Amino acid sequence: MDLRKLKTLIDLVSESNISELEITEADGKVRIVKSDPAAVAAQPMHIPAMTMAAQPTPVQTAAQAAQAAAAAPAPAAEAAPAGHAVKSPMVGTFYRSSSPGAKSFVEVGSEIKEGEPICIIEAMKIMNEIEADKTGKVTRILVENGQAVEFGQPLFIIE
Repeated sequence: MDLRKLKTLIDLVSESNISELEITEADGKVRIVKSDPAAVAAQPMHIPAMTMAAQPTPVQTAAQAAQAAAAAPAPAAEAAPAGHAVKSPMVGTFYRSSSPGAKSFVEVGSEIKEGEPICIIEAMKIMNEIEADKTGKVTRILVENGQAVEFGQPLFIIE
């Protein structure tokens, strides 16, 4: 698309009541969006005013930080589940069985062997069988059927 044609389109959008224009041609695609000047002007900037007397001195700041640290209880660390966590090797959708009506690969309490399929993760319309990376007993299933999972997210706990 040549520059004169593009300039003409921009002028048409700016002078009209339309807020957006998209044109697709053999040599490319152009999308022109008119911004609303009232929306930009309606967002006032907030700058907090601070006088010299209100600024804390470095000594006050350090003392206050020490008091806050002493007064605040230590945050409770999330208790990591006991056992080995089988983690997702990819981003996708977690399924406990090979098809909607089929029996789940594993249940809580199932004895599994390393290399045995334990779930499926669908990624980009491809069903990927996930195998156990350890022999043991499934003590927890951490993901719901049909739930989206992230790379490295724990799926099962095996003891």
